[in-house]
Amino acid sequence: MERSKFLVGVVGGATAVVALGGLGTYLLSGTESTSSLDRFSTASVDGHKVLAADIVAGRTESKYHPLPWVGDKLAGVTCPSGLKAVAGATLTCTGAKRDGGTVDIPVRVVKADAKRVTWTFER
Repeated sequence: MERSKFLVGVVGGATAVVALGGLGTYLLSGTESTSSLDRFSTASVDGHKVLAADIVAGRTESKYHPLPWVGDKLAGVTCPSGLKAVAGATLTCTGAKRDGGTVDIPVRVVKADAKRVTWTFER
């Protein structure tokens, strides 16, 4: 009887650890970001606000490899231009891998309003 309770406790504990690890990975590996559109982070192009390229690049680089088992470690991410704050707008940033190769990172605006833009990238 004691042995079965111990076994149930061990299996239950291991299941809880795996579940928490999975939840933590999911929460930390998200690729969606919401950025404020203020006078420090935006410009205006063709009447639309544009989120600065360095903000998109920095956030993408920090979220691209949040955990050792999620994504590749990138040395530097660059974006060719700012991200237009219009739903559906896209651009492709480039990241430098440790082995000297590069990876293209598609970025897409999910939603935007006058004060913020929500965007995501593909890993």
